[in-house]
Amino acid sequence: MDHNLFLHRFIQGTRYTDMYESSRFYRNAAVLFASLLIATVLAGHVCFDQTFLVDRLLPAPKSVYPWFAITTSDAEQNGNSTIQLNDSTQSLDYEFTISEGGGALHSFASVDMAFFSNENSSRLADLSKYSHLRFNAKCSPKNVLSFTAHTFDKQVTDPTNPTTYRIPMTFFACDDEWTQIDIDLKHLEIPEWWLSNHKLRLSDRSYDLSKTSGMSFGISVQSPRDIHSTAKIVELELVGRDWKYAYIFAVIAAALWLTYALWFFKRHTQALIADLEEKMQKDRPLIAYQQLSVEPHRDKEKSAVLRYMATEYANPDISLETAISTIGINRAKMNSILKDEIGLTFSAYLNKLRLTEAARLLSEKSEANVAEIAFSVGYNNVSYFNKLFKNEYGCSPKTFKSVYPQKSPGGSVKSPEAD
Repeated sequence: MDHNLFLHRFIQGTRYTDMYESSRFYRNAAVLFASLLIATVLAGHVCFDQTFLVDRLLPAPKSVYPWFAITTSDAEQNGNSTIQLNDSTQSLDYEFTISEGGGALHSFASVDMAFFSNENSSRLADLSKYSHLRFNAKCSPKNVLSFTAHTFDKQVTDPTNPTTYRIPMTFFACDDEWTQIDIDLKHLEIPEWWLSNHKLRLSDRSYDLSKTSGMSFGISVQSPRDIHSTAKIVELELVGRDWKYAYIFAVIAAALWLTYALWFFKRHTQALIADLEEKMQKDRPLIAYQQLSVEPHRDKEKSAVLRYMATEYANPDISLETAISTIGINRAKMNSILKDEIGLTFSAYLNKLRLTEAARLLSEKSEANVAEIAFSVGYNNVSYFNKLFKNEYGCSPKTFKSVYPQKSPGGSVKSPEAD
């Protein structure tokens, strides 16, 4: 094959092969990155839903915990108060009248939501992961109602006696307009009378929401007496944070992305070494062609140009003007010879020769630093040399020196050393 055509195809083929190998690696890495990103977003969405909880109790068919409603009042103790539940499916809609007197020691009335299992037996629901109870309420006339949680106490609770459950509670106001109520489940108060009745210390105000049998909406001492009253509660929901899922997601996501980063670094280094080795293999004919170019050539002008480039490329002062002046041909002839012979411009071919030699020196001279090699091949500006080298080989000279297997002039491989 004609040497000119061989060199031209070699130079063009090197560029296309390098571009193909590099693009294939980055394409695979991009696909894996996109897949991992999508998986992370989907997993994050699932974990977000599990971490930031909003679970309904009303409407009842959508409740996260099965429950049934019952009403209690002092009428059970021969009191005069009455209460009637109108709806417990879409809302808690009830009406009541609080009256003093009768045989009851205290007036009371409430609607109780008792949790049950699928076997229709009572159960203890774990509400510890919820921090708030949120709902909308309205009353007529204006009222102050109570909210009470019924929690199991291993010291005093008898499962068959509802009055032995701890009753942390709080109060909320409502009127004829819908009002959003937000109850902090972590800061309820145990009534002093309950502690006294069970002979417990007044400082013993703790309660365990992980064992909750139900909750109640009842009256307070500020509820109007002997007046027909109504109350309606809708959109009852439990709000909380379960950080376990967030921690699990963080650990798994961190492990996946760290694995990807390690994989990318390893494969990128392997791909870079493979590309560099392939390019170095392809650059060997160019070095051989330099030697060929200094041999006698039938075309004296062409021989002069190739001989000059092969012997003077390491001269930092070489330029197109000095080459024309030294060889004694005009600019058009110089460009014509380089285009026909190599397919490159003067400066492109000059840089190709210099960079090919620089790569060889970097692979064989572990003791030489980048600046020394740059100067030895004709570059006075190390930054400019670094830029050209990276454009040609896809990495900086320092990286090349670090990852490319060091070879002795005889061809044996030595371990790579970084600058």
